Formats: sequence, C-alpha cells, structure tokens
Amino acid sequence: MLAATLCCGAQDKGFWRAASTNATAITGDIAFADNSITLNMSGYPMTQIRKLTPTEVAAVFDADLNEGRNGSLYRTNIPARERFRHHNTLCGTEDTLWVATYITGRTISVAFFSGLDEPRFTFDALMKSQDKCGIFTYAR
Repeated sequence: MLAATLCCGAQDKGFWRAASTNATAITGDIAFADNSITLNMSGYPMTQIRKLTPTEVAAVFDADLNEGRNGSLYRTNIPARERFRHHNTLCGTEDTLWVATYITGRTISVAFFSGLDEPRFTFDALMKSQDKCGIFTYAR
C-alpha cells in the first residue's frame, strides 16, 4: 500500500479521455500508472513528489478553495522534441518536467510545467511564471 502512495494517487491511476479542447488537440487521451504517464500512446517516467494543498490547487486550477481539494505534483521528463497530435508540443521548445493533477468527480485537470525548479503554486508566482505550459482536462 505504501508503494502506491509513492507514485500516483489511487484516484489518478488509470485511463482518462481527453475532455477539453487543449487535450483533444494536443495530447489526446492520458493514462497514469505506477511510475509512468502515457500521452498519445507514448509512455514517460513519472514520480510523485508531494501532495498539493487546497490553496495550491486553487492557484493552479482556479478551483474553489472552500472545497478543500488536494492535488498531486509529479516529476517527469517529456522531451521538447516529442510531438503529439497535430504535431503539437506540451511546452514549446522546453522539456516538460512537472505535472500537477487535481480530481473532482470523474474529471481530472492536469497542468504541465517546464523549468528545473519545482513550480511555485501561488497566484502571484503562476501569473509571472514562464514555466506553466498549459492545463488540460480529461474525464472517465
């Protein structure tokens, strides 16, 4: 059981269908498994770093702070050279190194970040960030 908490939260695991315009146009469907994330049928390594607090979730995903929802932060390495649907990339010319997730009901929101340092999840820091690549929504 401890091993499961070190990677993906139990709720993150599994297959998710692209639900937002960004997800449909760029990544297609997504899947989370132990130690990996799959985008457009290609797998990449992933390790859970920590849980996100409700305040951090609200800052990243514009979620209602009063819901008290937690999210997760993962470390990954999706090279900038990787092309997804319609030859799109996740972070332009930068490698994608961070993934943040937030689940509500049967929907997961996923934010991708570049940058070597762990993203700072405050409203102010995210407004100024050059490392936030995009937010995508998926459903079950």
